[in-house]
Amino acid sequence: MRARLALLVAAVSVLTLIAFLVPLALLVRTVAEDRATVAATADAQSLVPVVGTADATTIRLTVEQLAAESGRPVSVFLPDGSVLGAQTPRTPAVALAARGQSLTGESAAGREVVIAVQGRADGTGVIRIVVPRHELTAGVTRAWLVLALLGVLLVLIGLLVADRLARNLVRPISDLSAVSHRLANAELDARVTPAGPAELREVAGALNHLATRIQVLLVQEREQVADLSHRLRTPLTALRLEAESLRDPDDAARITTAADGLERAVSGLIRQARWRHSPTARPATSDAAAIVADRVAFWSVLAEDTGRAVTLDLVAGPLPVGVPADDLAAAVDALLGNVFAHTPDGTPFAVHLTRDEGEVVLTVVDAGPGLPVGAVRRGASAAGSTGLGLDIARRAAQAGGGSLELRAGPTGGARVLLRLRPPASRREG
Repeated sequence: MRARLALLVAAVSVLTLIAFLVPLALLVRTVAEDRATVAATADAQSLVPVVGTADATTIRLTVEQLAAESGRPVSVFLPDGSVLGAQTPRTPAVALAARGQSLTGESAAGREVVIAVQGRADGTGVIRIVVPRHELTAGVTRAWLVLALLGVLLVLIGLLVADRLARNLVRPISDLSAVSHRLANAELDARVTPAGPAELREVAGALNHLATRIQVLLVQEREQVADLSHRLRTPLTALRLEAESLRDPDDAARITTAADGLERAVSGLIRQARWRHSPTARPATSDAAAIVADRVAFWSVLAEDTGRAVTLDLVAGPLPVGVPADDLAAAVDALLGNVFAHTPDGTPFAVHLTRDEGEVVLTVVDAGPGLPVGAVRRGASAAGSTGLGLDIARRAAQAGGGSLELRAGPTGGARVLLRLRPPASRREG
């Protein structure tokens, strides 16, 4: 923006200077020509009394003296045809002056000043002085250089002033941009100091008000999430009491474990909501091997109840990845939960956890009907669910610098690959 403003000012300055300096330069040349012509005419006028009254010898001496002093060719044409001074042929201007008409004209040698001298007994004499071309343009080049330097100086001053004005205008815009980027990066305490023109100060005030409003809304959101935790504790407590009253110890233990898992998930969501908008972020690392093994063990119980064969191939840990433990657990639950939700009972599935060129790859393969086109679209599902499962896994992977890939399984079912990157790779990316 500064460059464009400077270019605009330079263009306007140059056009303005051209509009003034070109006529001024032409005027300087005209004044120099007129000055030289007036001086030559004055010299010629000084010869009129001598040519009109003196004899030829006196006229010759006077003409030679004037030519030596002025440096111009001076000629006197007498009525008898003789020429005194510079010997030049009679020009049309001289012939016209011999009839009694004085004039100034142009010739190949320069400007020709011709004066008719009447009153002589033998007829009309003619005085001719030639002003050379170099005398007509004397001082013009230097004046033009001075005008050109003055024009350049004025343009530079204009550019300097424009740059200072542009800097004062661009700096507040840059501050606004920097603060907006900080707000986009969740630095909600970022504020901009209003500066610059009134319009920019108004925008700065609006941006600060928006940031404050965002903080207020996030505080309200965190409080609502905290209220959600208290609302869920009562039914979770009732669920535990029901589990303890069961006569079968295995059923009681299974339901209690499920209730504990649900409480951990709710608590994790609460912590995630609060940490995400907290000035001090938590470490975004976890052990993929431990988390995947824990979640697979949890879902294996349900797989046994529904007659699903589970094939496991889990590489030994630790496998640090740049994803928080709660997010990774939620992603694994989403992938395994989709198998149970979208395939009939008895459908086998396999879980593989491997290393692949610096990445940790979690692969879930089932022998079900496969995934429809556009399966990873938040809030949309062709199977009647919420449509959030695969999107949760995708966002968890992308938050750690990884990705989610959907492919067809070897038997026509779904094959989902969750690629996770180590914490160091995540920071570099």
